[in-house]
Amino acid sequence: MAKRISLIVMIAFYLLAGINHFIRPSSYYKLIPGYLPYPVALNIISGALEIIFAILLIFFATRKIAVYSIIALLIAFIPAHIVMIQNGFCLSNGYCLPEWATWLRLFPMQFILMWWAWSQKSKPVYQS
Repeated sequence: MAKRISLIVMIAFYLLAGINHFIRPSSYYKLIPGYLPYPVALNIISGALEIIFAILLIFFATRKIAVYSIIALLIAFIPAHIVMIQNGFCLSNGYCLPEWATWLRLFPMQFILMWWAWSQKSKPVYQS
């Protein structure tokens, strides 16, 4: 039961995160490292991938692909977290996260998210 709840929460997490790329795209542009071209396209691609991976998590036949893809995406997002640490991160309402919070987003949060994804790759959640 706990694994099923974890999976449902993960699906919702990545689905909502992906949708947010389209609802609030400007908040993601400042996270994209300046050396990467086409920040608008990168935001659209990353949001679409999060949505696709959330959908792939639903089905056991595609769950392992989704898990590995989510882990790869989280690794690809590490430069964005480093940019947050280097430049600081301020929300649209003017509140800026303290430096320790941006470090926490990278270490250990990014690795906890990878572990969470990894934990979903095994047997179907309806089995005991």
